[in-house]
Amino acid sequence: MLSTRAVGLGPSLRQAAFAPARTHALALSRPAIRMALTKRAIQTESHPPSAAMEILNKQRLKRPSSPHFTIYEPQLTWIGSIFNRATGGALSALLYSFSLAYLFFPGTFDSAHIIEFVAGLPEGVKYAGKALLAAPFAFHSFNGIRHLLWDSGKFLTLKGAYSSGYAVLGATAVGTAYLAFAM
Repeated sequence: MLSTRAVGLGPSLRQAAFAPARTHALALSRPAIRMALTKRAIQTESHPPSAAMEILNKQRLKRPSSPHFTIYEPQLTWIGSIFNRATGGALSALLYSFSLAYLFFPGTFDSAHIIEFVAGLPEGVKYAGKALLAAPFAFHSFNGIRHLLWDSGKFLTLKGAYSSGYAVLGATAVGTAYLAFAM
């Protein structure tokens, strides 16, 4: 095989071996040549259908397990990704539950009752509640802008990903403080 590569005959020999036959005698020998060249070294066994689960379990035991994120050193990129998904899910759940409660309980869960309830809370509880709502909103908003910048091809280097990640964290802190205490 090596000598045919050195001389450059490999493609020509393969073409001659697998080309359509021109004579009837040669056409009968072509399938035999193909079978001889493509013979597999894998042995197969016949099993009843009931053995399928047992075979699958044995194969699963031999497979390497995928490394879990807990064995890796925490990185800003994947922590940001996890929190972006979590804040998006939490904000969506909050919006849908508030909307459904407003729709199905109009007498007890309307704007007048909500304003009256919040007005009766102590100031510390109000600020804590506003901060609990503002932090995921600010993070998800700023991280969404970061993702839009990534989609436009900016900050895709390792240094850019980390600098934009720290910028998101800083903007989240400032945005949360502004939303919770200035408004």
